[in-house]
Amino acid sequence: MGLDHTGFDWRRRPPWGALALVMLTGLAMVRNGVDDQLGPPQPAALATPSERGVAAAPTPPASLQTLAYAPASRIRIEAVNVDAPIMDVGLDKEGWIDAPPAQDPNLAGWYQNGISPGQRGTAVVVGHVDNESGPAVFYRLGSVKRGQLVEVTRYDGRVAVFEVYGIEVFSKQDFPGVRVYGDTGHAELRVITCGGGYSKAGGYDGNVVVFARMVQAR
Repeated sequence: MGLDHTGFDWRRRPPWGALALVMLTGLAMVRNGVDDQLGPPQPAALATPSERGVAAAPTPPASLQTLAYAPASRIRIEAVNVDAPIMDVGLDKEGWIDAPPAQDPNLAGWYQNGISPGQRGTAVVVGHVDNESGPAVFYRLGSVKRGQLVEVTRYDGRVAVFEVYGIEVFSKQDFPGVRVYGDTGHAELRVITCGGGYSKAGGYDGNVVVFARMVQAR
């Protein structure tokens, strides 16, 4: 899955600039949802960037060092039973972060042209909430709570551990790209899937975004 990282140059730091942020504000991944009255759990009512703020982020230990660049290989969120391999994804032809193949329900994607999990900056992992067969890897993402942990294993063997400090649903029509993807001065992670209201004609009208900050590396 993803690229062959054998012999990869771990020193490479991929670009993450204004152009990428602009292109990513149109983020949309799942076009088809489960025809279920309940649907996936949602963290809150649909939000716009001006309506609510993210809770205070955790303060990492003073001894914690950010990691060098290395591609992501696996994500674990024990609280919601996520344990999935990660493939590399880029941008699709419309300028959105591409999603992993929908037919594989237990597969996440790391935006390979951005920050590596554990580096200073904001790494992005995406995945489907469902597919035509039923729930997918991030179906329960909306039930993640503040203080819970997200572990990302990397191809250099290191594991970056992130603590969740916020989770929101944003309208795709008013997605706050700079707030979601911007550099906070720390090693951060955003885990993103579709959410909000659903219709067969238009799919999901929002994105669930988990905000997390690295608090441990091993």
